Amino acid sequence: MLRPPITARPLHWWDWRADPVRRLSVAGSAGLLLAGVAIADVASAGDGAALFAQNCALCHQAGGTGLPGQFPRLAGRVAAISTRADGRIYLADVLTYGLSGTVKVDDQEIFGLMPPFAVLPNDVVADILSYVQTLGDRPKAGAVRPFTEQEIAAARAKSGKSLDDVQAERRALQHAKVID
Repeated sequence: MLRPPITARPLHWWDWRADPVRRLSVAGSAGLLLAGVAIADVASAGDGAALFAQNCALCHQAGGTGLPGQFPRLAGRVAAISTRADGRIYLADVLTYGLSGTVKVDDQEIFGLMPPFAVLPNDVVADILSYVQTLGDRPKAGAVRPFTEQEIAAARAKSGKSLDDVQAERRALQHAKVID
């Protein structure tokens, strides 16, 4: 009995079973993400660039340029978001709890999932976010201050959030015109 060709079904990024190449791609990406988390201790605390390269650059690319339509650009965006207290909490929450759903970046909608990086220590998260603030265009001088380990610890000390909670924070920042 012949089965219908695989292409008879609509292909979606989450339907990894539909295509052997996607299956390997998903498995490989997951393995690389896990490997990045496992080797987070290789870079020393305080070296945000190396920590970003190990934990974030696989998706967000070197320099935080992103991959249009697949992974959002961080360069020039994180610094602007971090000028507000609620933006700083949102950024810490994205790294801690992840983000799922549709985001619009550079007039392109991206549907995806950012995994949580809750296993990263507070100082590592602070170093990564502080490094990403330096990428791309920055708001006026003095408006951006580095993240601290204590600030990340305080944000994480609040009760756990769901992916919907983090997405709601994002919508509130969009409504306030902090995120375009």
